[in-house]
Amino acid sequence: MKKLLLVKEIYLEAFKNLGHIVLERYFKVFSWFCFVMFFIVLYAFVFRIATGFAFD
Repeated sequence: MKKLLLVKEIYLEAFKNLGHIVLERYFKVFSWFCFVMFFIVLYAFVFRIATGFAFD
């Protein structure tokens, strides 16, 4: 029983901060992805205006 509690404690310590790191990295990547997508849309809009596209 003592061995099982020790394994449980090692497992909990190993994965305690994993969720925080994963979420932090995910939100960083997601925010950069959103900025890139926004600038692509902004570029496409300015390009359409500059080439005289008719927005009907």
